[in-house]
Amino acid sequence: MKSRLWLLFILITVVTWGVWGAFSGYQIQNGIPDTIVYIAWALSMIPCALVALLIRSRAKADASAPSCKLFAKRSILLGAAVGLLGAGGQLVLFKALTMGPSYIIYPFISMSPVIVISLAAIFLKERASKWQIAGIVVALAAILLLSLESNAENSPVSGWLWIVLAILVLLAWGIQGFFMKFANNEMDAEAIFFWMAMFGLVLVPVAYFMDGSAAAFFARESGIVCREFWTSFGIQILNSIGALTLVYAYRYGKAVVVSPMEGLSPMVTVLLSLIILSVIPNPLQIAGLICAAFAMYALSK
Repeated sequence: MKSRLWLLFILITVVTWGVWGAFSGYQIQNGIPDTIVYIAWALSMIPCALVALLIRSRAKADASAPSCKLFAKRSILLGAAVGLLGAGGQLVLFKALTMGPSYIIYPFISMSPVIVISLAAIFLKERASKWQIAGIVVALAAILLLSLESNAENSPVSGWLWIVLAILVLLAWGIQGFFMKFANNEMDAEAIFFWMAMFGLVLVPVAYFMDGSAAAFFARESGIVCREFWTSFGIQILNSIGALTLVYAYRYGKAVVVSPMEGLSPMVTVLLSLIILSVIPNPLQIAGLICAAFAMYALSK
């Protein structure tokens, strides 16, 4: 990796997603449906997309940047692949969480960097140094440890469909990471994010009509101007900022290194919960924090 900008951008992603994770429980505790959270997330992508286009319009020509135009057919197709895989994974995840326990599903889907690393090694011929290989292995262990919850929830496991849905999310987000890196070889990062945002919005009607909860929420709260929706929007925009900087991280860094570091955002969540919410991490999460600290050092070398 010739530029160290990837490290700055992925650290911003880790922090913003970590803070988002620490406060995302606020939405559920206040009875906001998952479909509403998706709609808020999709809308929060718009201001970030506008920022990306502003950066794109003012940036000087980068000799190393691909020159594929924003509205070229190839740009739209690659943007659709990245956007629909990410947004589709969100919707499927919401459905899976109604059938299976989050303390099993989240650690499972957190292993998506394995798919990114495998695809990048096979198709993009990416290789890592010995330090980075050690960091990748330890980062995957840290992701799993940090994602485990100490308290098993009382939500019942309904059938086996949730397992299939969790696998679909794992595959969608893993393949998305690969396409995000691949797209950066074809087009600029701002164009990728723009199309990510647009295709995230495409699925808003699906979320709205999926189970009727969104329509019922807006009817109960007197429309989209309600405080609860915009509180959710404020939380979700942290996720969108992290998504934008993640695209830049893939622009300047190798997928085999960026992807496992991306998955370390629960480290920030655990630390914030400890400091602000007075939540004591369990022994597995403490082990995850130690692993994450080593992994970030090794991956940055």
